[in-house]
Amino acid sequence: MSPEERTQRARLAAHISWANTADPAARTAKAREAALDRFEKQADPDGVLPLAERARIARHLKKAHFARMALESAKKRRLKAA
Repeated sequence: MSPEERTQRARLAAHISWANTADPAARTAKAREAALDRFEKQADPDGVLPLAERARIARHLKKAHFARMALESAKKRRLKAA
């Protein structure tokens, strides 16, 4: 099987799986919680900040993470187009 065929089969399986998922938010809840925990640990590794401050910093770290990924993606698309 070629890499393209594997990708197509995986995409098909993913769509079927999500179609059979009654509560998508519940299915991804643990992953979202783990991601938020990661940013909170980055924000306050020693656990000394007040919860509100830790959450504020974690939100910004999360936004920075996704902005960095978007920037890298744009660079790669630009290079590929050139």
